[in-house]
Amino acid sequence: MPLAHSNHYRTHTCGELRESDIGKSVRLSGWVHTNRDMGGVVFVDLRDKYGMTQIVFDPRRSGAIHDEAAKLRGEWVIRVEGIVKGRPEGTRNNKLPTGAVEVEVTDIQILNRAQTPPIEIRDDLTANEDIRLQYRYLDLRRNPMQKILTTRHLAAQTARNYMSSQGFVEVETPFMVKYTPGGARNFLVPSRLNKGKFYALAESPQLFKQLLMVAGTDRYYQIVRCFRDEDLRIDRQPEFTQVDIEMSFIEQEDLFVVVEGLVAALLQTCTGVELKLPLDRMPFEEAMRRFGNDKPDRRLGLEHVELTEIVKKHGGGGMKLMKTAVDGGGLVKGLRVPAQYELPRSQIDKLEELAKGMGAKGLAWAKVDAQGNWAQSPLAKVISPEMRTEMTQACGSKPGDTLFFQFGRAALVQTVMANLRVHLGKKFGMIPEYGAGGTWDCFWVVNPPLFEYDDEAKAWVTAHHAFTRPQPQCLEALEKGTGDNSLQSPLKDVLCYRYDLVLNGYEIAGGSIRIHDQETQKKVFRAMGISEAEAQEKFGFLLDAFQYGAPPHGGIALGWDRLVWLLTEAPTMRDVFAFPKNQKGVDMMTGAPNVVAEQQLRELAIRVIEEEVNPAPKKG
Repeated sequence: MPLAHSNHYRTHTCGELRESDIGKSVRLSGWVHTNRDMGGVVFVDLRDKYGMTQIVFDPRRSGAIHDEAAKLRGEWVIRVEGIVKGRPEGTRNNKLPTGAVEVEVTDIQILNRAQTPPIEIRDDLTANEDIRLQYRYLDLRRNPMQKILTTRHLAAQTARNYMSSQGFVEVETPFMVKYTPGGARNFLVPSRLNKGKFYALAESPQLFKQLLMVAGTDRYYQIVRCFRDEDLRIDRQPEFTQVDIEMSFIEQEDLFVVVEGLVAALLQTCTGVELKLPLDRMPFEEAMRRFGNDKPDRRLGLEHVELTEIVKKHGGGGMKLMKTAVDGGGLVKGLRVPAQYELPRSQIDKLEELAKGMGAKGLAWAKVDAQGNWAQSPLAKVISPEMRTEMTQACGSKPGDTLFFQFGRAALVQTVMANLRVHLGKKFGMIPEYGAGGTWDCFWVVNPPLFEYDDEAKAWVTAHHAFTRPQPQCLEALEKGTGDNSLQSPLKDVLCYRYDLVLNGYEIAGGSIRIHDQETQKKVFRAMGISEAEAQEKFGFLLDAFQYGAPPHGGIALGWDRLVWLLTEAPTMRDVFAFPKNQKGVDMMTGAPNVVAEQQLRELAIRVIEEEVNPAPKKG
């Protein structure tokens, strides 16, 4: 990248010089990457964000300058002046854009000396992640990390330009908001001016963006920081960014058109890939039936087969546990692994341990022989031949295939089989461990249920939030199901206008068309068991605003960090944060979170309960 203008430190970057610059007098500044003394002549690779240039210190030109070069060590910061020359024949480095030239140094200034870094500044660094995070400012010097930061910048620039072209206005909303129970766990912020009271850090701008629609903003977006105090994993951080969008006077398809255009623009800018539009729409029911979750990775096969009705038909077919599961309203699923993917007994045992780690009691399996019988299977002696034959045919099995079965509570069966499918897909190279592998599969999952069953509370709760609009044909079921907390409640059949955008097995966006009329909102609250008084206490300011004319509206939020992670094909999502937390939510570089002074706690009227911070060891 060329500089906008030259100054005292440099006329060019370290990635800029080419053969056309031979003969020019230049200034470069950067870090010493390598230092080699080749029989008196010192060669240094000088590095900055933009690339690397070989600079040469020849004692025949200046003994004093050569003596300075002999002192240089890795990561020292220097400024040099010199003449661009072509590299001698046979010494060119075709791996570098600057590999045809070098700079013969006529002057050097050491700007800063450096200690030996605790991690190497190299592209293929394999250091422990906590060490990388502790010295993040060194980790970020590496070329792959600089490319990620640049891609993130380009993506944000693309998003802003696109949203502006579609008539959207970027509006900032508060970070410190009123705490409302439900949803994700909030970070709390004590108020010094209002002792004993707390703000919550916003987990999303949800209520504010709906208020902006009431305010007549019509088309709103922002690239916004959000906060959730949740357990961390590979694709989750306590503070994260989303592209938040809300639109007035729209239906579901209107929003899809806008978001598809945005994702297509991002993919084109960041990867050069052209996304074919419009994207597929997959019903939620189909996603769960075929793949076991609502964000399936369609790049691999290994689709699930539902076997519940077959088990019912045969009265369990000798499988008492399957019969018990089905009689209790549970689910039976099968998964076929083709014979070309070998699975010896030792690996099947490991897969069973994987299933147990997800809460299952085990993992039923069978090998299909040439006659269609189940060989080497614990099920072979107890299952009826009729049910075995029908299940084998339903799974599309061929000789040598391995069949896996899971049965029981539907939610657990779906989770185990969905994760098993992805695990096997990575194991056999159907999909890469991370990254796109050359395939970008993006589609919508639509028409999900409004409610899901909470096993702990033994009640139906909203799967998304209380303001998601139910589909009109489901309003009767909504009213009939109010107060019915049985598994067979009509609430299970209430579909809504909620949607998720999936890219290569990851949910990159989710949203809904909102309820904008008071009567429908009251019906949903009643079905949730929320009284008018409780609704007013939790959401009063939004409900009050709706009394003054709320337009039909809907929106979506794109998980920005996850999307950039997929676009950059980085190994972990933490790589796309400039300064991330580790898996325990700790900033290894600054030491946050940390203990604060007692005086500061007194000013906030807060007391730390020592027994809970440092619990006493149990006796015995």
